[in-house]
Amino acid sequence: MATPPSAAEIVARFEIRHGRFLDAKGRALCPLPDFARDPRELVALYRAMVLARSFDAKAIALQRTGRLGTYSSALGQEAVAVGIAGAMRAEDVLLPSFREHGAQLLRGVSLYELFLFWGGDERGSDFKGPREDFPICVPVGTHAPHAAGVALAFKLRHQARVAVCVIGDGATSKGDVAEAFNVAGVWRLPVVYVVNNNGWAISVPRDRQTAAETLAQKAIAAGFEGEQVDGNDVIAVREAMSRALEKARAGGGPSLIEAITYRLGDHTTADDASRYRTDSEVSARWAEDPIARLRSHLLAEGAWSKEEEERLLADSAAAIEEALERYLATPPQGPETMFDFTYEALPKDLLEQRAAALSAPGESRGPPATER
Repeated sequence: MATPPSAAEIVARFEIRHGRFLDAKGRALCPLPDFARDPRELVALYRAMVLARSFDAKAIALQRTGRLGTYSSALGQEAVAVGIAGAMRAEDVLLPSFREHGAQLLRGVSLYELFLFWGGDERGSDFKGPREDFPICVPVGTHAPHAAGVALAFKLRHQARVAVCVIGDGATSKGDVAEAFNVAGVWRLPVVYVVNNNGWAISVPRDRQTAAETLAQKAIAAGFEGEQVDGNDVIAVREAMSRALEKARAGGGPSLIEAITYRLGDHTTADDASRYRTDSEVSARWAEDPIARLRSHLLAEGAWSKEEEERLLADSAAAIEEALERYLATPPQGPETMFDFTYEALPKDLLEQRAAALSAPGESRGPPATER
């Protein structure tokens, strides 16, 4: 760009900060926040990450053997989800993307419900725990405006609650997200947007889908704060979330947190990441593993042991197997459910289709639907 005329003035400046507390070896780089000085708090975060990874491994194995649908792994990204949920209150509302099962589990979604959802059964979205949390959102970025709507409802009701929306790096290039950011900034909504920047929008690397120096700065254009954190440092994620949540709760408006992490697995079980990235690139990123990082820190502090690790892995495996057995024993929903939960009163043509579906041999028969 050409040099501006001498009369030109600088009318705005901004900077993006990057937060980190633990290095890749689990060593503290600076004084830890208060919660991280309590070993019980860190152990709880560690347990949540290990359970999330254990579920991840089982889900992939089930998909490979035809007992689960296409699944999105969160391998290497557990600190983002767990750090988010660790900072939230029960009355807040989570609007996840499709790699946040660590956050969902910590907020009370059951392993059984997650198996149901990824098995294609929508009853898996009918959470018994966090009733107002949104279901998993597979379309990219379409839930960002929903989060603004939830936050607007909180504001209009004068409720000290916050909507938390998690999107991927690729979603920040979507119009849905830009519009959501814009309205959140204009109306100063109590919403926190978290960008799970794992480096890849499916097969498109970060530097090919946006020219922005950071994704956090996309909040600046919408009139609110953005910052980066080390997404493999669960302490950094939780600390940044806590600040953003309290700011939103106090009427300070929205925030954007860009969590820098890396997708160690394929985009989904329908993907083969070896087509677009090298094994050496992925291998190098294992040195930043968020679970190993926190485990090293806990061991160094005397807050964890080999025996506790073995018990945790055994307990996680047992809980997953129990939920799996229940999932596999759950009869599928009848075909009428695809009609019954779409309209308050079915149009005539869909009533006819519903009847035809139920007349097929062996199909279940639900109660009659109401005609419009």
